[in-house]
Amino acid sequence: MASAESQPRFGQSVKGLLSDKVGSCSGDVIALTRQVLKGSRSQELLGHAARNMVIQEDAILHSEDSLRKMSIITTHLQYQQEAIQKNVEHSKNLQDQLRHLLK
Repeated sequence: MASAESQPRFGQSVKGLLSDKVGSCSGDVIALTRQVLKGSRSQELLGHAARNMVIQEDAILHSEDSLRKMSIITTHLQYQQEAIQKNVEHSKNLQDQLRHLLK
């Protein structure tokens, strides 16, 4: 009889252990699923960051090209300013010569 009474207790003990293991495995599966989803989200964020970086790189290159063109324009404007100053000085000399001739 003692063995008959220990049989149900042993069965209940095994069922309890099995239930605990199933619960533990379920928790591990849930944790793994969360980690996979987190990794997937991280990958998605990295993809967005890479696309944004490419867009920013294009904007930087465009800005660099614009600055180079503005530098060229500035140089040309400086040449024109120098030419205008020389012409103003030359015209002052011509005016002085004309006044001298008209006297």
